[in-house]
Amino acid sequence: MQRFMPVLGAIALALLVTAAVRTTASDQASAGDTARGKYLVMIAGCNDCHTPGYMVTAGKVDEKAWLTGSPLGWQGPWGTTYASNLRLLVTKMTADQFMAHARSDQRRPPMPWFAVRDMTDDDVKAIYAYIKHLGPGGQPAPAYVPPGGKVEGPVAVFPGPPK
Repeated sequence: MQRFMPVLGAIALALLVTAAVRTTASDQASAGDTARGKYLVMIAGCNDCHTPGYMVTAGKVDEKAWLTGSPLGWQGPWGTTYASNLRLLVTKMTADQFMAHARSDQRRPPMPWFAVRDMTDDDVKAIYAYIKHLGPGGQPAPAYVPPGGKVEGPVAVFPGPPK
């Protein structure tokens, strides 16, 4: 038994080193996904609607407020919609659930759901990683109001479809 002890020790050490290397690689991939997700959120226009004041300040909003939803309503023939608080949404979801949500049926305007639909799975997962990294923040956005319903607060009004 004593002659197997050095071999067992070497195997245990090799397993520990392998686990450490895998953890480091996993952490780097996660950091890479988070950075890519931030980049995608910025260039895809997610902040334009989902971050209060982002458009009117040309993006000069502290990252702590990013993706916390907006009280600005988007009103048209579909009713009045509000950009949701993605940070609160993501706290309740796994990556797979977020992927299914992102790939689900059409959203109400003005959400460009077709742009999210056309993203690669890796891009959607990176956006999820970034939002998850931000953690929960803000309050829920107002609820959808059907056409003709009473709306409180500011709205951007869209015309009906072209004739």
